[in-house]
Amino acid sequence: MSVNTQLEWRRRMRRKAWPANAFISMFSGVAAFFSGPAVTALVAAMVLAPAHAQNIEPPMDQPVPTQTSGIEDVESEREPLLDPADVTAWLDGYMPYALARGDIAGAVVTVVSDGEIIVNRGYGYSDLETETPVDPERTLFRPGSTSKLFTWTAVMQLVERGELDLDADINSYLDFEVPSAGRPVTLRDVMTHTPGFEEVFRNLIMADANAAPSLEDYVRENIPGAVFPPGEVPAYSNYATALAGHIVAQVSGLSFDDYVETHIFEPLGMENSTFRQPLPERFSGQMSSGYTKASDSEAQAFEIIPAAPAGALSSTGADMGRFMIAHLDEGGPLLEPGRAEQMHTSADRHFSSLNAMMLGFYEQDRNGLSIIGHGGDTQYFHSNLHLFLDEGVGLFVSMNSSGVSGASGTIRDALFTGFTDRYFPAEAEDRPTLDSAAEHGAQLAGVYEISRGAYTNFFSALSLVSQMKLEMNEDNELIVPLLTDPAGNPTRWREVEPYLWQRVGGTDLLAAEMEDGRVVSWTVEPVSPIMTFRPVPWWKSSALMLPLLGAAFGALALTVIFWPVRAVVRWRYKTRFNLEGHQAWTHRLVRLGAVGVIAHTVGWVILLSSMMSDLSMMSGGADGWIRLLQIGAIVPLAALGLSVWNASEVWRGQSSWFGKLWSLVLVAAFLIVVWFEAVGNLFSFSLSY
Repeated sequence: MSVNTQLEWRRRMRRKAWPANAFISMFSGVAAFFSGPAVTALVAAMVLAPAHAQNIEPPMDQPVPTQTSGIEDVESEREPLLDPADVTAWLDGYMPYALARGDIAGAVVTVVSDGEIIVNRGYGYSDLETETPVDPERTLFRPGSTSKLFTWTAVMQLVERGELDLDADINSYLDFEVPSAGRPVTLRDVMTHTPGFEEVFRNLIMADANAAPSLEDYVRENIPGAVFPPGEVPAYSNYATALAGHIVAQVSGLSFDDYVETHIFEPLGMENSTFRQPLPERFSGQMSSGYTKASDSEAQAFEIIPAAPAGALSSTGADMGRFMIAHLDEGGPLLEPGRAEQMHTSADRHFSSLNAMMLGFYEQDRNGLSIIGHGGDTQYFHSNLHLFLDEGVGLFVSMNSSGVSGASGTIRDALFTGFTDRYFPAEAEDRPTLDSAAEHGAQLAGVYEISRGAYTNFFSALSLVSQMKLEMNEDNELIVPLLTDPAGNPTRWREVEPYLWQRVGGTDLLAAEMEDGRVVSWTVEPVSPIMTFRPVPWWKSSALMLPLLGAAFGALALTVIFWPVRAVVRWRYKTRFNLEGHQAWTHRLVRLGAVGVIAHTVGWVILLSSMMSDLSMMSGGADGWIRLLQIGAIVPLAALGLSVWNASEVWRGQSSWFGKLWSLVLVAAFLIVVWFEAVGNLFSFSLSY
């Protein structure tokens, strides 16, 4: 539905926000960085949940300070497409209240049009302790993965000079080898997130700059597994972007930091921007603190991102405005017009009707407009950049807190859709549901896994949690439980073209790739440029494995609980233990095995949860515990062997039929656990993840 009045915008703002899924909340910080999020099957789950407007009822007074730079007063020789006063009033009518409701400390919003920064607004505080307001000219934010656009611009500059070839084997630019699951990986694959790499977690975000590896060490030591043929499957990759930044440094003869400063920052006059980590001393007084929530008031340490080209930028709203202007001006001083156009319009389109990946930019078309952009998040900073190509308009927003219930994502999405619908309205097309909806919906119903995730290391065990289930209701609409509407209900999708569904009450699309009547993959906007969902084989389906795991651990827990209970009963009634020899030994050993298996599994759960909540553990801090649990993988294998031995002894002895049956239940329980650990790569002895 189009929105072309402020009244309609505020009505949308009063809608209730989507409720945070427990799993999504657990991994929100990591997902943010990959804006992608995020990474892995886990991060992807966060990215998948579309942000909706918070339930915001604007009060009469403004609860947070607002600052503006003098830039917005610049007058153009011709009448501008946007009225700066109207845009300012609109932003001031939304942002302060959105931040207050979302529990976010501060934000900056920059709007460019007709080659100029027309609005540059700071909201809230950059430092809560000193109550320092956000200065849109000087306050530095961390744009996260929006940093990638600078890396891709650098790549295209070197392509323009003939020093890089988008279609050459990337190994030709390296002195080490990156694997491939098919033909050689190219820079075109890297820029469209189709190199076929699995997710990399290790050294994701760190707090100690002295412990952080250099960019060269990072790309050498964290080479991911190749799991898809290059060019075929979108799977967002931070490692691939870091690799591209390393190639820029190798080919140019400059460090990545020096290259960007010399060839991007200086030509644009971006004097308040840097990729350097830790933050250079000259910027120390300008850096906004990062917060989990404003109400916590606890400033977090400056985040060190070893994959620097993928997300380490620190910049101001004004400087990001200069970068947007350059790209809207056919590359400005950065690129020749033809090269900029190639970057903006070369779509890697795997689903013809959905937004796709350009050369580094996401396609974000809305209301019939050609829009490209990129999202970006660290643990504490959350940003979006949008370029309206034909209108010459750019929009940038960055916040310094995650907020409550995914508020940082909610606000960004509402800002983009509200801005687009207000200034470039269009009537929504009401398309009827096809007669084939029941047949095609039934074909699509099932369990799927995200293309972006871990496949060859122990983090793949978490894929069970992040698998996506598609269902169909009585109205022949697809139901996507993980994606919720503003009321917190699962989104509904109706088929409007063969194998193309539109969200009920919205404009987002979902499309499926079919082959001989079977689903090859499907994806959904807005994540369609960077990931897909693929059918899960039966042997790793959460629909099968989770109930079986629950039953298995239930049986093991009962076995462990009743072992001492029966001993107490025998002691109380002065009865003897009636097993002897091998039967007595196997009886006791299989129960010790149950204790060991439960302890081993709980250990993995605690470790993985701790690693996702404290990312410093992914920088070697957890290696000792990982190694201990990897060695402990012998426990479920040994327990399975003991259970088979115990069952043979029980069936040869004089046990009751219940005892004989329970011995087989234990064999099945240990077998299910071993099956799960094999599928989850928990038997791997590698520290690469």
